[in-house]
Amino acid sequence: MVPGWVQIAVVVLLAVLLFGGRGKISSIMGDFAKGITSFKKGLKDEAAEKAEPAQKTADEAIDVTPKEKA
Repeated sequence: MVPGWVQIAVVVLLAVLLFGGRGKISSIMGDFAKGITSFKKGLKDEAAEKAEPAQKTADEAIDVTPKEKA
């Protein structure tokens, strides 16, 4: 089966939209990538903030110092 001229035109149009130098799709994908990067960074920051207080409370909960009797 040989592709017709309509099919070739659709493929060319999609290629221009996706890989165009200053096309709308390329700028949208760039913004999308920046959003994913900042989302991952936010998750790491949030996990680090939750981990620090948990370690402090665990250290405070265990009291290994001997108590003196008066």
